[in-house]
Amino acid sequence: MSATALTQDVLIRYPHVLRWRDLDAFEHVNNSTFLTYLEETRLQWFGRIDGEWMGEHFMPVVAAVHVNYRAQLGWPGEVVVELTCERLGNSSLTLAHRIVDATDESKLYSDGNVVMVWVDPANGTPVALPEAIRRACTK
Repeated sequence: MSATALTQDVLIRYPHVLRWRDLDAFEHVNNSTFLTYLEETRLQWFGRIDGEWMGEHFMPVVAAVHVNYRAQLGWPGEVVVELTCERLGNSSLTLAHRIVDATDESKLYSDGNVVMVWVDPANGTPVALPEAIRRACTK
């Protein structure tokens, strides 16, 4: 496969209003809630893609998640999750993410990446990355 020019653009910037229930006993947003923010943002991005990104014979699964927690996040507040395409493979996609303050983007709460692998749901084996995903991530 030839090298693919990845777009350097942010794929999606999606706001999240923090909820009281997001807090843990230490009165800051629980680390696992950051994963929920990332999941919701990915689903919003998938929903905006022109073409099929999931079907009867292909679907994405999370293969790996890397999260750097940079600052505590408290209630009340609002954040924005930004996704960019870090890597396109044959059957996988790595999405880089940043979670920043909605009113001050220089305030970084979290960054890292998520690896998604497209598999055949019938047997769990990897399949080719859908063309709609490739188009969404390339120039």
